[in-house]
Amino acid sequence: MSLHPGSTGRHPLLDRVLASDGSLPFALLRRHGGTEVEVLTGDVVDVDLLGDIPLDGAPVLAVVPYRQARERGFTVRDDGAPLRCLVVRESERVLLPDALAALPPEPVAAEPLGFDTPDDEYAGIVRRVIDDEIGRGAGANFVVMRSFEARTDAAPVPTLTSWFRALLTHEVGSYWTFAVHVPGPGSAVSLAGATPERHLTLHDGVARMNPISGTYRHPASGPTREGVLDFLADTKENEELFMVVDEEMKMMSALCPGGGRIVGPYLKQMARLSHTEYLLEGRTTVDPREALRLTMFAPTVTGSPMENACTVIARHETRPRGYYSGFLALFEPDDGEAGGARYSLDAPILIRTAYLHDGGRVSVPAGATLVRHSVPEHEVAETRAKAAGVLASLGLVPRGAAPDAVLDLNAQDGVAEALAVRNGQLAEFWVRPQDAAPVAAPEASPLTGQDVLVIDHEDQFTTMLAHQLNHLGMNARVVRWDAVDDVLADDLVVLGPGPGDPRDQDDPRIAAITRRIHERVTAGRPLLAVCLSHQVLAGLAGFPLRPLAAPRQGVRLTADVFGTTAAIGYYNTFGARLATVDAADAGNPVARLALEPSADDDGVLTALRGPGVASVQGHLESVLSADGIGVLESLARHALGAARGTAPGAVPAM
Repeated sequence: MSLHPGSTGRHPLLDRVLASDGSLPFALLRRHGGTEVEVLTGDVVDVDLLGDIPLDGAPVLAVVPYRQARERGFTVRDDGAPLRCLVVRESERVLLPDALAALPPEPVAAEPLGFDTPDDEYAGIVRRVIDDEIGRGAGANFVVMRSFEARTDAAPVPTLTSWFRALLTHEVGSYWTFAVHVPGPGSAVSLAGATPERHLTLHDGVARMNPISGTYRHPASGPTREGVLDFLADTKENEELFMVVDEEMKMMSALCPGGGRIVGPYLKQMARLSHTEYLLEGRTTVDPREALRLTMFAPTVTGSPMENACTVIARHETRPRGYYSGFLALFEPDDGEAGGARYSLDAPILIRTAYLHDGGRVSVPAGATLVRHSVPEHEVAETRAKAAGVLASLGLVPRGAAPDAVLDLNAQDGVAEALAVRNGQLAEFWVRPQDAAPVAAPEASPLTGQDVLVIDHEDQFTTMLAHQLNHLGMNARVVRWDAVDDVLADDLVVLGPGPGDPRDQDDPRIAAITRRIHERVTAGRPLLAVCLSHQVLAGLAGFPLRPLAAPRQGVRLTADVFGTTAAIGYYNTFGARLATVDAADAGNPVARLALEPSADDDGVLTALRGPGVASVQGHLESVLSADGIGVLESLARHALGAARGTAPGAVPAM
């Protein structure tokens, strides 16, 4: 075997990779804070499902495409991208200076072709998503992708390894920098990137997720203290981060019996951008493959609620995603016992990544998070900025003159304080450490031991609701709306939130909510309704349902709940309005209850209560709901008729 020009013969596996003709599968990795490049090679295996990833004692690097979301029943445009695994048989570690000396010195020549979706067309998509999706209750935020295209005549190995060197040299703040080439049936999967974001890690029973959102685009002259402070004070950027934290806390609540806690926030500074981020952590015993399935995919690259975000993506994106927003997943045995090894997991999100396709086509996908405050032209600029770090490193757009000295934003006066201010909006319940097992309420509590069915209407906020109910000493479980077979057996039914128009009885979820409200009320069985289900209940009680003047998606408001002032997070586009309700309809069991309303200053109902029934518009389980756990306990007590020392139908003080 001939050695490549940078070879010294001291790193035989790296030498083999660099001298190969493209038939050798390999991965080059530099992980966060690492001083070495990991070189991996081995056998290539394609599998259908995450659960099929072969964990037989060897390390495995899996390249997981976006189409795997179909494992969760979500809507995707299926492009057939394989779930390809590199079962590691050989590896070595190379000190970073030695690796840089061995790698090709410059990116290979490539011809830039521009974005596949022009700026004006992408701006139009942004407007439609804001108006037709967020504005009609489909969700709080959505990420829409477009892709910068180029082409090259260079062979795969020099292309990928030169990209890898350029990213190591020019990008900073990455969680992983990598180049992966895994030939297999059909075409090879070839990619290189510098991703800022961990999706999920599992080690010694601790799960960690790392939601990153909000983007400060550095000026050409370099970032400034004033610029980053303006960014940290921006309402849109704040709300964007809290939304994705809520969405990932839903996942943590499904993954970790004791829920997750929030740590941070932090400022992540990169070469051309800075982001805000939190760290979420909790304990779990779930198999790492199942943990990945439960957390597909990060809301920072899809949106929320997750299931409907996938549907919105399929409606508005111009092409399938391939591996964009999927992840690399490195499984490493903890004990080295073949056939029975326990595995740790390190899975970064596939963003800020360039892909090399057959025929020399190059693509660099990027997406912007669209929320109710989004300005289309700003989101166009954000996709350009996100792609620019990779494109500049690869020589596909001008790098520009580097500032003489890059300002350390985290060291600037006022930055730490501005970050800390954000936590003033968070619920202490989700910030403090939580035990691995549910914490029961005192034995004297009338909630202790009560069985609760939480019905999920395609919004996993229900996992957080169930966790809080378990924390209060109840026995809560979550069942999807179309899998419920008995709505009367449990002591309490919680009808959960979901996307959609509460007036649309042609929506099978709305029809199911209506039917289950009637069944529980007719049987005199306790019921608690949240958000969308609260709106349906209010409509059945005779209160008019209308779109809000502006969506309340991912905002914290001070709400009046039957005379008690509470800070609660809201995710709603529709609202029930305070009105004089007509006399009870003898055929309508809900109307006969004569529900008592509580409303805000705009006349939007914040809550309802009646014999054995309670409902609330806000998300008491949200990380934004500082008073959420107290309100939830009070409403649960009311619905169960278990409030001591209070008249029937009353809610105790909070």
